[in-house]
Amino acid sequence: MAPSLHPSLDNGITPGSPSFSGGKLHCLCSSSPVEVTLTSNVAHNHACGCSKCWKPSGALFSIVGVVPKANLSVTANEDKLAIVDENAAIQRFACKECGTHLYGRIKNEHPFHGLDFVHTELSDEKGWQEPQFAAFVSSIIEQGFDPSKMDEVRGKFESLGLETYDSLSPALMDAIATWTAKKNGKL
Repeated sequence: MAPSLHPSLDNGITPGSPSFSGGKLHCLCSSSPVEVTLTSNVAHNHACGCSKCWKPSGALFSIVGVVPKANLSVTANEDKLAIVDENAAIQRFACKECGTHLYGRIKNEHPFHGLDFVHTELSDEKGWQEPQFAAFVSSIIEQGFDPSKMDEVRGKFESLGLETYDSLSPALMDAIATWTAKKNGKL
């Protein structure tokens, strides 16, 4: 039996809607949840195996996409948010009560500056872009996953039609390289 990747992947992928225009995300608090409003759909939605991304209990991977910073606003209970790690490249804002990460923002110079990282599973609305690929797949080993079961993990992603990478997708790696080349005067 293949390991559980993430609740929104284990039973197949639900396609998103190209006309979907955003919605609200909520932390997991039963009262006074933090609310984040997104005024667009996400891009580059993917399964992420890194150790920094928020994952639901029991999941090996998070599901995370990006929106332009201008398309995200905290619309309720912002006082409950705190940055998880001030030194991280992506400063993840999490609810101080339930621990749910609501969004991640890049403050410093970085190829993805201006994009906020979000978890659309925290929304009740349907239509969000479905996962497009799986990133940092081998990183789950660093978190204690049995390396001998990695073929099962990659097989499950393959059965879902998702490419697996031990970094980001080629398009995102090209974006990072382009940004770096421009910064260094090579392009």
